[in-house]
This record gives sequence, structure tokens and C-alpha cells, in this order.
Amino acid sequence: MTKRMILNELAYFGKGAIREIVPFVASHNVHKALVVSDEVLVSLGVTKKVLDVLDGAGLSYEIFSKIKPNPTIQNVQDGVEAYKKADADYIIAVGGGSSMDTAKAIGIIINNPEFADIRSLEGEFRSKNRAVPLIAITTTAGTASEVTINYVITDEENKRKFVCVDANDLPLVAIVDPDMLASMPKSIAASTGLDALTHAIEGYITKNAWALPDALHLKAIEMIAQNLESAVAGNEEALENMGIAQYVAGMGFTNVGLGIVHSMAHTLGAFYDLPHGVANALLLPYVMEYNASATGEKYRDIAVAMGVKEAVDMTQEGYRIAAVNAVRSLSVNLDIPQKLHEVGVKQDDLQDLAESAYIDGNTAGNPKETSVDEIRSIFETAL
Repeated sequence: MTKRMILNELAYFGKGAIREIVPFVASHNVHKALVVSDEVLVSLGVTKKVLDVLDGAGLSYEIFSKIKPNPTIQNVQDGVEAYKKADADYIIAVGGGSSMDTAKAIGIIINNPEFADIRSLEGEFRSKNRAVPLIAITTTAGTASEVTINYVITDEENKRKFVCVDANDLPLVAIVDPDMLASMPKSIAASTGLDALTHAIEGYITKNAWALPDALHLKAIEMIAQNLESAVAGNEEALENMGIAQYVAGMGFTNVGLGIVHSMAHTLGAFYDLPHGVANALLLPYVMEYNASATGEKYRDIAVAMGVKEAVDMTQEGYRIAAVNAVRSLSVNLDIPQKLHEVGVKQDDLQDLAESAYIDGNTAGNPKETSVDEIRSIFETAL
């Protein structure tokens, strides 16, 4: 069976990498950017670091910041209108998944106007034309949206998130600059870091896994285990390593898919506006327990990458338990809520949550065949 690897045309890493915007603009014959960033980043002065580069080079831009943490259909529609009004010809996304997902959707619709109803892009490879040029600058060490071909939009009317998978939306340029990561509050550094761990673990055990993404995922797990706690504590080197680790995880999972941790997290975000990283971080150990029987020897590799060296000599049951415990221990150390009721999830919603998660696009990639009833059971255990 044919395998696929899709990656950015260019990616820059390290302090000062945001300055690479200037030569990109010069070489791509673009003239005015729509800078897509959320209001919090604008108010905190994080977005200004990029604007200062643009101003210093005399580059023209306008800002669009009407974006929710779980971006909505309305956010995308407003962004499309802002792009047209600005007479822009490329996009710079500054932020985490919310800014980048919104930017991807805007860029696709601008060049594929027949998909103005963003719902029509749900699923795989719907668009015909490449999105407008996009430079994606991450401010979180977790979502990896700068290197993925996925974007997720919330349909508030129907209380659901839908996933669009489209190679045409991939940013031309990804920038991972630790100076842009340094402004993360500790809680966001923790939850987005565990989001990256979820990407790496789900990508490693998905049905579509194969050798090249496997190597990327294992390296990402190892780097996250070694650096996340120190990064949250403010260590600059660890933070830079986390920026690389989450990108490496993104290189892998965007080419093989994910599983029901993401299916379940998406529906929690749609129902309760729960931040995606928190939802993934909370659910990951519970879903790992559920999936263990369908993962062969892979949990041994995960346990070792998480730092449990003795897992090499454990029984299958032993290393599976060790892998789950290592992930749960990291989550506890980072003060992630461990039960869904702590974040407002209600017993009465579990059936609707399970039904919504089951039809999510990520469910098909889960290593273990599942059902609405089994997903509800995981929700019950996590409640």
C-alpha cells in the first residue's frame, strides 16, 4: 500500500526565526498580509513581536483577531470578509491551533469560493485549489498546526466540531521561534505540551502507523517526557526543545491520523468550550487503558520513551500499565484535572457526547474498533 508524507515547503527554528518573514515576502511576490491572531495574544503584546518585524521592513498588513479558543463558523466567515476588505494576498497566522485553524479555513475559502459554507469542507481533500500563501508562527508548544493538513471548526448551532483534512491548506512556511513561545502561561504550556504528547502517542498506535512516522512519534514522546516539566517551569532550553518536539509529532500524525482521544476531546470542546489541550490531556490515560489490548508491543516503546527504562524487561501487562502510569504521572505533576466533573462535564450529557465522538473523523483511525456504548463507558470512567 502506498504511504504518504506531506510537509511544509519551509520551516524555521530558533531565536529570531520570525525575521524569516521578510525574505519570504521578497521572494514570493506578495504585498499585503492579513495577520490572523487572537485578541488575547494581541492584548499581551505577543502578536506585536511579529508586527514589529513587518513594520521594520515596511511591509503592509491588517489584523484580524475575532477568534474564539475553539474557532467557529462565524469566525471563519468574518475572517474571509476581513481578508477581502484588506485586499490582502497572503496570511500570517500568529498563535496556537485556534489562529492557525481559522487562517487555514480562510485561505481555502478565498481560493475555493464554492466552499463558502465551511461545513462543506468537512472530511478529506474537498478543495480543488491551493489556499492563499500562509506563514504559520506558533505561540504554543503543542498543537503543531503549523505543520499539519488538518483544521477543526466548531459548529455552535449543532454543538459539534468538524475536522477538515486537506493538503491544500498546509502552511508554506512554519516558524517555531522560542521567543514567541516564552509568553505562554504555565497552564497553557502544560496543556498544549500534553496535547503534543497525545498527538505522538495516538499517531504511534493508529491503524495507519508505519515506520517513518513511528520514528518521529517515538522521538517526540522522548523529547516531551524529558523537557515538558522544565519548560512549564520556565527553562528556556527545555521550551525550545518542546517547540521542536511538538513539530516532530505534527510531522508524524498529520500523515497517519489520530484516534478517539481526539474524537472525544473535540466533542468536549463543542459542548463545553473546553480548551482542546486540557481535554486531550485529561482523556489520554483513560483511552490508553482502553486501547492497550490492540497495540501489540507498542506500549513497551512508549514506556521506554517516557523514561521507564526497565519496561524493556517487563511482561506485556506490566509495560502496558507502566506506559499509562507514566503518562498519568506527568499529567498529575502538571496539575491537569484528572476527572471530567472537575471541568464541568455532566452525567446527563454523556450519551450525546459519545454519539458525537463516535462520528468524529478521528474515530476510524483508532487501533481498537469501538462503538457509541464503549466510548460512553470511557466517558463514564473519566467522569
